[in-house]
Amino acid sequence: MYSLSTCWNSHRHTDGRAMLKEIRELGFEYAELSHGIRISLVPGILEAVQAGEIKISTLHNFCPLPMGINYAAPNIFKFTSAERRERENAWKYSLKTIEFAERVGARLIVLHSGAVDLKDYNEKLESYVEQGLKDTPKYQRLVQEVEEKRLRRIEGPRQLAIEMIRALAQQAGEKGILLGIENREAVEEIPFDDDLSFFLGELPDNVRYWHDCGHAQIKENLGFIAQHRMHFESLAPRLGGCHIHDVIPPGIDHCPPGSGMIDFSALAPWVKPEHIKVLELNPNVPVEDVKKGYEHIRSVWGAE
Repeated sequence: MYSLSTCWNSHRHTDGRAMLKEIRELGFEYAELSHGIRISLVPGILEAVQAGEIKISTLHNFCPLPMGINYAAPNIFKFTSAERRERENAWKYSLKTIEFAERVGARLIVLHSGAVDLKDYNEKLESYVEQGLKDTPKYQRLVQEVEEKRLRRIEGPRQLAIEMIRALAQQAGEKGILLGIENREAVEEIPFDDDLSFFLGELPDNVRYWHDCGHAQIKENLGFIAQHRMHFESLAPRLGGCHIHDVIPPGIDHCPPGSGMIDFSALAPWVKPEHIKVLELNPNVPVEDVKKGYEHIRSVWGAE
């Protein structure tokens, strides 16, 4: 199953049916409804699905967006927030996503799990790598600083995330829907990469690993995972699917497959036909490059 995320085109449309028609005309039988789906797009989406014009593979929490939010906002409400009201909103709008997934026949919902309270280090880390400082003591001290700070702060947020996802998994499971825990590119977001297998081990079977190829490559580039391929292999037994996009080093992602540095052929042995494969591309990617990227990944991973 290959799919194209609406993160590529939702901002250009006021009619959900036209948005999905554009994706179908590129040759995709499936679309992912991403975290930029405004309430106004919902009627057209339902019309397209009910008419059999396209199928929906996945939703990305929160979908549709809360009333009054008109921009992509997957982290607007964090499962890990210290504020009870924010966690209540995260629960409320995640339930709405589950309900919408059932209405459109989606198999899986992609989740962000939250974050520790840590200033954004990614930009500084990427700047050091761009300057060729990755193998220097200065860079290693920065990495150590990040790791020490986030480990000191992980216990409470991690438990809040586990509790929230367990409860959501029960609600989703009653409707036959899977949840997918996405690996993240920001070093403050959880689960941390070396904790992913343990994190998933505390969750029920209908919670799967969702592998974002671009995020994993960025983490390798920054030195937070040793090797993208080995990371993918270690989590493949729990894999639900992938977000597919390429990376221009060290951290420009959401590029078409084949246009950057990711060795997709190295990941191919663990990608199976039953896995959901979603191209997640920057809105600025031209139509012809979307087509080229789709052709490239199918030539490497197979047509199904």
